[in-house]
Amino acid sequence: MSVPVWCLSFRQPYAGLILDGVKTVESRWRPLLASLENQTLAVHIAWRDWEEDDWQAVLSGPLGMNQVQIQEVLESGERFGRGVVAGLVDVGKTWLCSASTQQDELQQLEQAAILIGLQEKHLTRLSNPRWLKQPLSTRGGRDLWSVEIPAELLPGRHISVLDKAKNPNGFRATAR
Repeated sequence: MSVPVWCLSFRQPYAGLILDGVKTVESRWRPLLASLENQTLAVHIAWRDWEEDDWQAVLSGPLGMNQVQIQEVLESGERFGRGVVAGLVDVGKTWLCSASTQQDELQQLEQAAILIGLQEKHLTRLSNPRWLKQPLSTRGGRDLWSVEIPAELLPGRHISVLDKAKNPNGFRATAR
């Protein structure tokens, strides 16, 4: 048995930062994830790295990570290698970050996105990240694409969006 899930490829280090819960806001020039609000998204780790190094400045600056901590989080993100579906994350609300966003709010968003310069980008909240039990080797796709994840690879226990919707005041972890 397998489970169909929408999937999106992320370059490193962002894929690992999402699955380790460090990156909780995704930014795109268009509202790519808006239609997936309250759904689960599979995270594919692309072969290529992110070409800019804003993430280093955010991790070492506002988030206060030292070089050892940064190296540990980078190594954690590489645990399954590249070219694989490595985990799942729940998709929240998507909104446009206005050019007039107050500086303190913008800094908080940049820390959550691990990226600088979010004005005029579409931002999406990400939550409940979890690594698969094992990676699923598959070629990535452009934009959103569908992937079938074998049930035996799904995390043993996690809090799903469905659990939250059924019991918003005290949801519980459920075996999946």
